[in-house]
Amino acid sequence: MESLYLLIPLSVVLVFLIGLIFWWSVRSGQFDDLEGPGYRVVIDDDDPPSKASGGEAPKKP
Repeated sequence: MESLYLLIPLSVVLVFLIGLIFWWSVRSGQFDDLEGPGYRVVIDDDDPPSKASGGEAPKKP
């Protein structure tokens, strides 16, 4: 019974903290584009790296 005096306020604080973190993530735009990052991973870049980006152009034999 004595443990409830600690666990109930602790759970209320934890729920408040989780709500605050969720509110911050929604306000800062974390959930704006859920599909874009997944598509960017599989996009095939066939362009060789340019000299401006610091990469060397591939040498053709």
